Amino acid sequence: MAKEMIAMLLAGGQGSRLYALTEKLAKPAVPFGGKYRIIDFPLSNCVNSGIDTVGILTQYQPLVLNEYIGNGQPWDLDRLYGGVHVLPPYQKAGGSDWYKGTANAIYQNISFIERYDPKYVIILSGDQICKQDYSDFLKFHKEKDAEFSVAVMEVPWEEASRFGLMVADENDKITEFQEKPKEPRSNLASMGIYIFNWDILKKYLEEDEADPNSENDFGNNIIPNLLRDKRRMYAYHFDGYWKDVGTISSLWEANMEVLDPEHSGINLFDEDWKIYSRNSGMTGHKINAGAVVENSMITDGCRIKGTVKHSILFAGVKVEEGAIVEDAVVMGGTVIKSGAVVKHCIIAENVTIGENAEVGAMPSDEVNGVATVGAGISIGENAKIGPKAMINKNVEGGEEQC
Repeated sequence: MAKEMIAMLLAGGQGSRLYALTEKLAKPAVPFGGKYRIIDFPLSNCVNSGIDTVGILTQYQPLVLNEYIGNGQPWDLDRLYGGVHVLPPYQKAGGSDWYKGTANAIYQNISFIERYDPKYVIILSGDQICKQDYSDFLKFHKEKDAEFSVAVMEVPWEEASRFGLMVADENDKITEFQEKPKEPRSNLASMGIYIFNWDILKKYLEEDEADPNSENDFGNNIIPNLLRDKRRMYAYHFDGYWKDVGTISSLWEANMEVLDPEHSGINLFDEDWKIYSRNSGMTGHKINAGAVVENSMITDGCRIKGTVKHSILFAGVKVEEGAIVEDAVVMGGTVIKSGAVVKHCIIAENVTIGENAEVGAMPSDEVNGVATVGAGISIGENAKIGPKAMINKNVEGGEEQC
């Protein structure tokens, strides 16, 4: 039985600009928003949009991601026909070939797609925070009789040169594509979310693979080739919440925006468009007498005896008496000992911050940055971690790291 549309989710990214957070973790598996991981967003979008077949293309450090996805049950993707499938680089008799680019990753999985004989394929990114109705996007694609459609967002003109840009006419038909141009002719930034007619996608993937000079990339090769051949290409305007969390500062900002859903546009408490995740299975959180918690998200299993302001605490975080946490993202299992001060930073999973240690600092004219501590790190008592520090090794007591 043919599927109308299946999703292919690119989740192999190394996320090198997240440094200490992705040394042992694929970028889509990075925790977000208290109880989620980044990949929860595209998976939940698929389920909420009626897409029940998703191929997840993994590559870099996939173990945590594979374990997290499991059989897809938390997202209602544990299906007999369809469901969620993790697709590592294809195993051949002579070993496996790493995915050479985004287009090559899809090319290596043509046989998977053909099992479902879809009319349309949606290509998704596993490293964006976005709530989007893909069924509305597909409706647009059909109405335009498009062969290729790309989701775009208007960005400020002064930032446009940072993006791949689509130049489109008054009917949203794409006439030109600019990859991070010095002089932008459009402010319609590609979100890296595409819908293809499957027959068109297959044809261009096979031609691209046969070209020895190709980088095997959608932005650099497939889209320019579609334009060259004057294919029916359209830009779908998306006006909801979307953020590429590829840097420490953008990941921190997106987490902070969770605390202000009315103004930021990202509402994790929306009953009509739930974001599903694999639950931590921990007990409820506990806030002791004398503790202070203001405008923060506190997740299952947290134990709060100190002060927490404008922060997101993931499952199982402990904040001891006299400790202060402010403007911080603190991932699961981390312990912040008494007297420690943790401000304007990202702390990865299972970190121990010793008594009276200082991590990060609130921004000022002289100081600006998001301090970051990698998973499993121990920060000794009385240690000082500067506001721009990137910590991926244990720090001794009394030591200072800028």
